[in-house]
Amino acid sequence: MVLLAIDGNSIMNRAFYGIKALSNSKGQFTNAITGFMNIYLKELSQVQPDCAAVAFDLRAPTFRHKANADYKANRKGMPAELAQQMPVIKELLTDLGVRIVECEGYEADDILGTLSKACADSGNECFILTGDRDSFQLVSDKVTVRLAGTKETKIYTPERIMEEYGVQPRQMIEVKALMGDASDNIKGVAGIGEKTALSLIQQTGSVDALYEKLADIKLTPSVRAKLENGHKDALDSRFLAEIFLEVPIDTNIENYKLTGGDKVKTGELLAGLEMFRLMERLGASGEGVQAEPEEKLKLSQLEKIDCEELDQSCIGIFEKAKRIGLQLKDDTLKVICGNTVYVTKDRELITAVLESECVKGAFEGKSLHMFALGQGTVVRELAFCCDLAGYLLNSQSSDYTVENLCLAYKVTYRSDCGENADIASLPGLWENLEGQLEQTGMTGLFNDIELPLCRVLASMEFYGVKADVEGIKQFGEGLKDKIAQLTGQIYEYAGEEFNIASTKQLGSILFEKLGLPAKKKTKSGYSTGAEVLESLSDKHPIIPLILEYRTLTKLDSTYVEGLLKQIGQDGRVHSVFKQTETRTGRISSAEPNMQNIPVRKEIGRNMRKFFVAKDGYELVDADYSQIELRVLACVCGDENMQQAFLSGKDIHRSTAAQVFDLPEDFVSDEMRRAAKAVNFGIIYGIGAFSLSKDIGVTVAEAKQYIKNYLANYPKVSEFMDKTVQDGIANGYVTTIFGRRRYIPELHASNKMVQEFGKRAAMNAPIQGAAADIIKLAMVRVYQRIEQEKLDARLILQVHDELIIEVSKKDKDKAEKLLKEEMEGAVRLAVPFTADVHSGHSWYDAKS
Repeated sequence: MVLLAIDGNSIMNRAFYGIKALSNSKGQFTNAITGFMNIYLKELSQVQPDCAAVAFDLRAPTFRHKANADYKANRKGMPAELAQQMPVIKELLTDLGVRIVECEGYEADDILGTLSKACADSGNECFILTGDRDSFQLVSDKVTVRLAGTKETKIYTPERIMEEYGVQPRQMIEVKALMGDASDNIKGVAGIGEKTALSLIQQTGSVDALYEKLADIKLTPSVRAKLENGHKDALDSRFLAEIFLEVPIDTNIENYKLTGGDKVKTGELLAGLEMFRLMERLGASGEGVQAEPEEKLKLSQLEKIDCEELDQSCIGIFEKAKRIGLQLKDDTLKVICGNTVYVTKDRELITAVLESECVKGAFEGKSLHMFALGQGTVVRELAFCCDLAGYLLNSQSSDYTVENLCLAYKVTYRSDCGENADIASLPGLWENLEGQLEQTGMTGLFNDIELPLCRVLASMEFYGVKADVEGIKQFGEGLKDKIAQLTGQIYEYAGEEFNIASTKQLGSILFEKLGLPAKKKTKSGYSTGAEVLESLSDKHPIIPLILEYRTLTKLDSTYVEGLLKQIGQDGRVHSVFKQTETRTGRISSAEPNMQNIPVRKEIGRNMRKFFVAKDGYELVDADYSQIELRVLACVCGDENMQQAFLSGKDIHRSTAAQVFDLPEDFVSDEMRRAAKAVNFGIIYGIGAFSLSKDIGVTVAEAKQYIKNYLANYPKVSEFMDKTVQDGIANGYVTTIFGRRRYIPELHASNKMVQEFGKRAAMNAPIQGAAADIIKLAMVRVYQRIEQEKLDARLILQVHDELIIEVSKKDKDKAEKLLKEEMEGAVRLAVPFTADVHSGHSWYDAKS
């Protein structure tokens, strides 16, 4: 048999520090559990063990602590957010049928050692999964250590130990006795490092033999003196370093056989943690996760759901019903009305249902709107979409399936209905989520913004934007010519040909051959990231060429070749707009990502030339001016900032005048640039160090800029502080429209994670409100175009920018309409202005 013996504390620590803070909507941290299970499941598939055991340390002192009070005395306490995950991972593993092994007075390493010895003694095989090298001494023909790393698991056999260290596995104890271990506060012999310790043990075999032969071994006076003075420390360290192999635990390997575990219990636990993807990977059942114990219903007690073919007579039944639930998937419409599911693939019947006047709810609405658009009609009376409600209630999640939402909100998932489980579960989920929105004060946000926006996004996706295919191809050819020219110049400076895209080869050329100053070299090689190269721009002429090479190759591969693949048969790009992806409330897009087209440099901005209006039409573009700063001025209530916007001043020049205590006429372009960086930086909680890098001043100067800024806009600081305090108290922050963002990082003990949480808390009400405003503007623009029956369509949204494709005869009306609806979307303390332009291409409309 094969036993997989896992060092639970080691793998949990590695997972915790290797994955950013994750939590469910209640603020329970899950990053260590996520990382542990990723590693565990990977190891299960690779090792395929018959048995498994996970060893954990207990809080009680071990025999080593009792023998040496300094042992591990330098260890910091476990972070609270990791400590809260330890009992959960133990419960999860137990539910999965994996045995947890703990023993007071001993460490997890001792348990692993005892189990590995029991395996070897009984002729079985043991694989030890750990994150540190202490277990190397346990390696034998029957025991293999699998060292979990950030990218791969390294396999240690006796041969690998000998190859890397030149000693036998058991001799690793002797090496550690000499060199010590700072992480465990094991002294070793003062001044003896790993290289010397290995050499000494390779010569003598052990600490005892070393001291027996010390007089005869050829050593430098310094090393000899260190060894002579450190004899007792070496012996003490050896005692602490050796793993104990006789811990009083169950050593019958048969008793560690993996069982199927309890899938229902596993599902209950993971559902509470909102770890739905892991549930799916484990095949965990959600049947037991339907309601509080006293409210649970057995599936056999639920009302039976019938299934019938949908025909024309059903439309009348639906219109008499209070409301119906819809699911459109794989060209099949399913309707639940009362206790019956009606099914059809008939497109005319589907259209009739969508056009009917009955109140409708769905899991997601975009597919319904897309179908209706294809039939030249609309969906009437769509009152609810579960995925949008789930997103508003917890934007932290990434899984808004019917089953997962049922599990998260304690709604009975009708798994008894087989392939109709989703649609059968919809009425209960709809009712529950409506109540949740009401309780959290987000009903208005849902009804006024998110629900109608779903239709707008479907329309934008359906119609798309026309692409100039030939123009893109020519642009790509021009890029390739420039890339080839740059490549030749780079090779000339390098004195040889190499793979410019290879970090390793580029690092070798720059930092070894050309001798440029490098950052610290890691095992994977030199860092050649953009920040590193930009810091070297004035050190060698090859650097600007490499930076330009990267820009052009990125443009060519992603925004030329990539874009050409995304153009439909109609010659238009149909980007997928995602409404439930970002934590902040912003819309994202994919295939292609229209939000990410590079526009900082002119060559990137040129990409806009290839998004054009069809013949006889123009593109009208409107962009909010400094929307996030205007939101900040409104929510913080600072009179100075509000007055700058109300008077129509240049906010950055006005800020510079305040910060530098000068009349506006004396503000230089450099001062304005610095003030602009401060203005936008404050929104994102920027610090003096980051600001100094952004604008090229000293940290002290940047610190003074921020201090002056906050002194002149005192209510900004008050607002930021209050927002963070509210986030800590409530677990979330809100926008002026009531949108919530949960920020568990605020409760982290790790200062860096906590600081991230504070920045997120400061930014969320501003960026979230800006997202709400642009969404509201999109809804208003779309509805006004319909009302006025213009020959126009809203086709693109990019950040704070909206683009309409409109016939030339209606262009003037569209320009007026777009400006009015964007500027009138909200009425707050300062105006929200939009700049409107038009042209044949997106590039022309932005000029």
